[in-house]
Amino acid sequence: MGDKPWIVSDELWARIEPLLPRWPERSPGPRPLDDRLCLQGILFVLYNDIRWHHLPPELGFGSGQTCWRRLGRWQEAGVFDQLHRLLLAELHAAGELEWSRACVDASHIRAKKGAPGPARRRSTGGRGAVNTT
Repeated sequence: MGDKPWIVSDELWARIEPLLPRWPERSPGPRPLDDRLCLQGILFVLYNDIRWHHLPPELGFGSGQTCWRRLGRWQEAGVFDQLHRLLLAELHAAGELEWSRACVDASHIRAKKGAPGPARRRSTGGRGAVNTT
Protein backbone atom coordinates (compact mmCIF):
# COMPACT_ATOMS: atom_id res chain seq x y z
CA MET A 1 0.00 0.00 0.00
CA GLY A 2 2.86 2.35 0.67
CA ASP A 3 2.09 5.98 1.32
CA LYS A 4 -1.54 5.75 0.12
CA PRO A 5 -3.30 3.23 2.39
CA TRP A 6 -6.70 4.14 0.91
CA ILE A 7 -5.75 2.55 -2.42
CA VAL A 8 -7.39 -0.90 -2.56
CA SER A 9 -5.07 -3.63 -3.82
CA ASP A 10 -6.23 -6.11 -6.46
CA GLU A 11 -6.01 -8.90 -3.87
CA LEU A 12 -8.28 -7.10 -1.38
CA TRP A 13 -10.66 -6.00 -4.14
CA ALA A 14 -11.03 -9.64 -5.26
CA ARG A 15 -12.35 -10.44 -1.76
CA ILE A 16 -14.64 -7.41 -1.45
CA GLU A 17 -16.20 -7.14 -4.92
CA PRO A 18 -18.28 -10.36 -4.76
CA LEU A 19 -19.86 -9.14 -1.50
CA LEU A 20 -21.15 -5.87 -2.96
CA PRO A 21 -24.80 -5.59 -4.00
CA ARG A 22 -25.25 -5.40 -7.77
CA TRP A 23 -26.80 -2.41 -9.46
CA PRO A 24 -29.95 -2.99 -11.51
CA GLU A 25 -29.13 -3.46 -15.19
CA ARG A 26 -31.23 -0.48 -16.24
CA SER A 27 -31.21 1.94 -13.34
CA PRO A 28 -32.52 5.44 -14.08
CA GLY A 29 -30.13 8.36 -14.11
CA PRO A 30 -26.43 8.44 -14.79
CA ARG A 31 -24.30 5.34 -14.49
CA PRO A 32 -23.13 4.90 -10.87
CA LEU A 33 -19.51 5.61 -10.01
CA ASP A 34 -17.29 2.53 -9.94
CA ASP A 35 -17.56 0.72 -6.58
CA ARG A 36 -13.80 0.42 -6.18
CA LEU A 37 -13.35 4.17 -6.57
CA CYS A 38 -16.11 4.78 -4.00
CA LEU A 39 -14.44 2.40 -1.56
CA GLN A 40 -11.15 4.25 -1.99
CA GLY A 41 -12.98 7.53 -1.37
CA ILE A 42 -14.50 6.11 1.82
CA LEU A 43 -11.09 4.90 2.99
CA PHE A 44 -9.52 8.29 2.15
CA VAL A 45 -12.12 10.10 4.28
CA LEU A 46 -11.66 7.67 7.18
CA TYR A 47 -7.85 7.58 6.99
CA ASN A 48 -7.52 11.37 6.82
CA ASP A 49 -10.30 11.99 9.36
CA ILE A 50 -12.03 14.59 7.20
CA ARG A 51 -15.69 15.42 6.63
CA TRP A 52 -17.39 13.87 3.62
CA HIS A 53 -17.76 17.21 1.83
CA HIS A 54 -13.98 17.75 2.08
CA LEU A 55 -13.19 14.76 -0.15
CA PRO A 56 -11.10 16.31 -2.94
CA PRO A 57 -12.85 15.79 -6.30
CA GLU A 58 -9.53 15.77 -8.16
CA LEU A 59 -8.75 12.35 -6.64
CA GLY A 60 -11.45 10.80 -8.84
CA PHE A 61 -13.28 9.05 -5.99
CA GLY A 62 -16.53 10.89 -6.64
CA SER A 63 -18.13 13.34 -4.28
CA GLY A 64 -18.19 12.86 -0.54
CA GLN A 65 -21.98 12.54 -0.73
CA THR A 66 -21.71 9.75 -3.31
CA CYS A 67 -19.20 7.86 -1.15
CA TRP A 68 -21.31 8.41 1.97
CA ARG A 69 -24.44 7.06 0.25
CA ARG A 70 -22.53 4.05 -1.08
CA LEU A 71 -21.21 3.36 2.43
CA GLY A 72 -24.80 3.38 3.72
CA ARG A 73 -25.96 1.08 0.92
CA TRP A 74 -23.19 -1.40 1.67
CA GLN A 75 -23.81 -1.22 5.41
CA GLU A 76 -27.52 -1.98 4.86
CA ALA A 77 -26.58 -4.93 2.64
CA GLY A 78 -24.32 -6.34 5.38
CA VAL A 79 -21.16 -6.12 3.27
CA PHE A 80 -18.84 -5.24 6.15
CA ASP A 81 -20.20 -7.97 8.44
CA GLN A 82 -19.69 -10.51 5.63
CA LEU A 83 -16.17 -9.23 4.94
CA HIS A 84 -15.33 -9.39 8.65
CA ARG A 85 -16.52 -13.01 8.87
CA LEU A 86 -14.65 -13.93 5.67
CA LEU A 87 -11.36 -12.45 6.89
CA LEU A 88 -11.76 -14.05 10.33
CA ALA A 89 -12.39 -17.44 8.71
CA GLU A 90 -9.26 -17.06 6.55
CA LEU A 91 -7.14 -16.05 9.53
CA HIS A 92 -8.54 -18.91 11.62
CA ALA A 93 -7.84 -21.45 8.85
CA ALA A 94 -4.26 -20.17 8.64
CA GLY A 95 -3.86 -20.45 12.43
CA GLU A 96 -3.26 -16.72 12.70
CA LEU A 97 -5.88 -15.92 15.37
CA GLU A 98 -5.04 -15.87 19.05
CA TRP A 99 -8.44 -16.69 20.58
CA SER A 100 -7.14 -16.53 24.17
CA ARG A 101 -6.99 -12.75 23.76
CA ALA A 102 -10.49 -12.37 22.33
CA CYS A 103 -13.31 -10.67 24.21
CA VAL A 104 -17.01 -10.19 23.59
CA ASP A 105 -18.59 -6.79 23.79
CA ALA A 106 -22.09 -7.25 25.17
CA SER A 107 -23.35 -4.20 23.29
CA HIS A 108 -23.15 -6.28 20.10
CA ILE A 109 -24.86 -9.39 21.45
CA ARG A 110 -28.62 -9.57 21.11
CA ALA A 111 -30.39 -10.01 24.43
CA LYS A 112 -32.68 -13.04 24.33
CA LYS A 113 -34.83 -12.05 27.31
CA GLY A 114 -34.40 -8.38 27.98
CA ALA A 115 -36.57 -6.56 30.46
CA PRO A 116 -39.67 -5.11 28.82
CA GLY A 117 -39.75 -1.35 28.56
CA PRO A 118 -42.27 0.64 30.54
CA ALA A 119 -45.72 0.65 28.98
CA ARG A 120 -46.91 3.93 27.60
CA ARG A 121 -49.64 5.27 29.79
CA ARG A 122 -52.47 7.46 28.61
CA SER A 123 -53.11 10.60 30.54
CA THR A 124 -56.31 10.64 32.60
CA GLY A 125 -56.06 14.35 33.31
CA GLY A 126 -58.41 16.79 31.66
CA ARG A 127 -57.35 19.11 28.92
CA GLY A 128 -56.90 22.76 29.47
CA ALA A 129 -59.60 25.12 28.22
CA VAL A 130 -59.19 26.73 24.84
CA ASN A 131 -57.95 30.29 25.07
CA THR A 132 -60.64 32.58 23.68
CA THR A 133 -58.84 35.90 24.08
